[in-house]
Amino acid sequence: MTITETAWGAPEDSGGRTAPTHSAGGLVGRGAELELLRRCIQQEPGTPGAVVLVGEEGIGKSRLLRTACEQAAGAGGLVLTAQGWAPEREVPYGLLRHLLAPLTDRMSTLGEPHRQALLAALATGPGATAPSGADVSAGTAALLDQLCHPDHDTPSGPVLIAVDDSHACDRPTLELLGSLVRRTEGSRVSLLLASRDCEVLLGLPADAEVLHVAPLSPRSSADLLESVPSAPVGRTRLEVLEEAEGNPSALLELCRRRASGADPALARERTPRPQNLRTRFDALIGPLPARTRRALVYAALALPGDDASAVMAALDTSDLGIWAPAEEAGIVALIDGHIVFRHPLARVAASTGQSAALLTSAHRDLADRAGARPIDRARHLVAATLGLDASLAEDLRSAAGRSADDFTLALALEDAARVSTEAGERARLLAEAMAAAVAVGDPEWVNNLHTRFLSVNSDPHLAREAALAAAAALSHSSRQKEAFGLLLDTADRYPAADAAADAKLAAVAAGIAEQSGLAKHRDRLPDLLAGTRESGTRESGTRESGTRESGTRESAPGPEDQPGTMAVRADSPESTGALTGLVWAVTSQPRYARRAAEGPGAAPASGRLRGPDRLTGRVAVASVAYLSDEPDVCLEHYRATDTYLRRRRAFGLRAWYAAPLLDTLLATGQWSEASALLEETTDQAAVLRLTRLQTDLEALDLSLRALRGTAAASLPVRSALPFDLHENGATRARLVRAGALVAMSHGEWADAYRRLRTLFAEDGSPLHPFLSSRCIAELALAAHRAGTSEDAAAALARVRSAHGERPTTRMTLLLHHATALLEPGPDPEHHFRLALVNAEGDHWPVERAQARLSYAIWLRRARRPSEARQQLVAALDTAEVLGSRPLAAAVRQELRASGVANSADSAADSAVALGQLTAQQQQIVRMAAQGLSNREIGEQLFLSPRTVGTHLYNVYPKLGVSSRHQLRDLLQST
Repeated sequence: MTITETAWGAPEDSGGRTAPTHSAGGLVGRGAELELLRRCIQQEPGTPGAVVLVGEEGIGKSRLLRTACEQAAGAGGLVLTAQGWAPEREVPYGLLRHLLAPLTDRMSTLGEPHRQALLAALATGPGATAPSGADVSAGTAALLDQLCHPDHDTPSGPVLIAVDDSHACDRPTLELLGSLVRRTEGSRVSLLLASRDCEVLLGLPADAEVLHVAPLSPRSSADLLESVPSAPVGRTRLEVLEEAEGNPSALLELCRRRASGADPALARERTPRPQNLRTRFDALIGPLPARTRRALVYAALALPGDDASAVMAALDTSDLGIWAPAEEAGIVALIDGHIVFRHPLARVAASTGQSAALLTSAHRDLADRAGARPIDRARHLVAATLGLDASLAEDLRSAAGRSADDFTLALALEDAARVSTEAGERARLLAEAMAAAVAVGDPEWVNNLHTRFLSVNSDPHLAREAALAAAAALSHSSRQKEAFGLLLDTADRYPAADAAADAKLAAVAAGIAEQSGLAKHRDRLPDLLAGTRESGTRESGTRESGTRESGTRESAPGPEDQPGTMAVRADSPESTGALTGLVWAVTSQPRYARRAAEGPGAAPASGRLRGPDRLTGRVAVASVAYLSDEPDVCLEHYRATDTYLRRRRAFGLRAWYAAPLLDTLLATGQWSEASALLEETTDQAAVLRLTRLQTDLEALDLSLRALRGTAAASLPVRSALPFDLHENGATRARLVRAGALVAMSHGEWADAYRRLRTLFAEDGSPLHPFLSSRCIAELALAAHRAGTSEDAAAALARVRSAHGERPTTRMTLLLHHATALLEPGPDPEHHFRLALVNAEGDHWPVERAQARLSYAIWLRRARRPSEARQQLVAALDTAEVLGSRPLAAAVRQELRASGVANSADSAADSAVALGQLTAQQQQIVRMAAQGLSNREIGEQLFLSPRTVGTHLYNVYPKLGVSSRHQLRDLLQST
């Protein structure tokens, strides 16, 4: 079995626990930039001859330049490199000497005027006479032309001129390089410059392209951090990522700074000054006036709430001139009332190596000016405290409850625990910090807090709450069996105080059971609700009665719904009832999922639902709606919750429902929203190292690309997953379906069936009660096309039995579609009609369009083409609205078979076929349509004529043509 199959198509064989792979070398997240540089070096049509990389120090310009040079040299090109140096900036042609030094022996072959001009320009003696710029430019151009065409007929490899720190380059050399790009237009010479600013553009052609090297994305920053040996984890890791602001050098420097393993609350003050921080920032800060250096220390220690006025007040001055020297040196800027460091390392350099007395004084002064911001005041005081202080711990805890986001809340609670004087109080603070860290979403942070909690706690109620947070972290870490076992052990050792406590624990267990897909987990859920049934039923009955009488309106999550404590709070009747309904939904399996929302304490999962006013209740009701195929209710509550949690930076809570929310968006055809959410959540999952969720998101992204028709025929090759898919059944199901959708989009029906069949046991039982069952129509379609209907019928029978007599509307439609394909009986049309008759099926447009297509194929074969066309027109409209190219192409093909074929259809089909070619194949096709020969195409694309001919031979059948003349007509029609 290949790696690709293991990752995407046969999850039963991929339970290995190998280490994850990370991008090596540190050059991550720069694919687009490298591609632009590659195109420039190869002088592809439409690309400029010169590219200027502009960005702040440490952003990665030099690495990009070095990588581009290595690639050019590896391709057989000649690379001339040099680096600007400020002391030589006023020396004419100082940089040119370094560039042409390797070519001194080649100058003897030049004509005398050119050779003399170059030798004069490169002379370094005090009596040397500088030649005119025109003569030096002509001589350099002649030398490069000789390098590009050594035998005057056959060009050699490309010539690349790369200059780093070009802002320190002398002006004559810069103007000469610009002249060369203009004079050698169409030749094999390319120019790459790296600069901190755009001043170098003054000497370059107007068409030189400026590439602004932006900070790394959160995902790329996390990937870079993964490549660092002994990189920090948990809280420290998140702080490093935030402080670095996407600057690679700052990220690596901050990693080295935190490598000592100091208490994170003291790291800024107590970490020794590393040698490699003595960069230009130290050189810039050192000569500044003493009062400006002191002001920079205060600015560096300021919290986000400390604006410029607060820092000035702490400094006890109103003189803005105190910042002028630092502004002139490019260290800080005053922007919108805040003091902003221009580079992350400038902030580090400003505060590192300062005396403890100065740092303590700065924190206390800043605290004195933060009276209206109690959490900032308390955090400054804690940072200035090396000992224990019970009152300060209580002040910080109290202020933390009003924090704007969960990251700040978790930081504050952990710091409060550090200065707390009593073990019991410290345990309480650590338990609350764990809940906040769960909301943030970093399992390592939660685990670290849990270890410290266990060393000081003796309260059984706190132990129960901490266990919920620890189990959530284990689940995020893909360890579902361990997480579920911890909850079972907790329920046995620490009895719940009330029904709400039982419901909380059981709901976390239900989320774990749904992710694992293991029957043994679902079977144990009723035991965890033992204490909830009687009291929960009484409470819910009273509440339901009151709600019906009063017609209570639904409200959005309010400030009192602290996500950081959601893992340990569910004390409202609405929340308790909704959580109980969620447990019932997961426990009861598909046949009762729809009724689960109407179970003890839960509101009906229907359009009439009046959602609970608690955040926990919203998530629970949305999850029940997801399981019971009620997309409107599901999306309503997930979206409301997601908006609120996004503001609070509570991705750990969002991670519980990110995949179900995306599942629903894909199924309901809301692909633009799904695409945006995928990008955001993938970044966050990488930052928090939620590998299992990253895999879910990767599978969902591939599913979306397959539905749109943009997925390559071959699945991406990946190493074995770093977690066990056997205990992560939901992830396994999403991976398998993604691989199957790719196969279906390329007409590989046998491969699609092989993949989908792994979602069911040998006897046909669904391996995941919900996700496997929802693939039954796709399994039937693949089996029908692959000719393996008899084997798939066992899975259909098992799914039908699992859902009982009252399946959800969606499952009813899917089962009828599958039955019409696998068990047609004497009247298959009966099942096709039932698969389409319910108007609610429009909630799932792709599934409905697939059913219409299957029905139309049956109608055409039954010689009822006019009825088939009605179904096909509706299916085509759906496919075009969604932007599903594979579905649209299949429908158009069937339309032609039904007697509907016109030029518009042919043009559309050609466009689809053309879009499915690789970028290189499309380029070859367009050149061939313009009349270029295979040799001419090869010369422009650096391919052999044989390779070009092979490409055309392969694409002609795909495009339905047999000559270049037909190619031209095809492209004109599209």
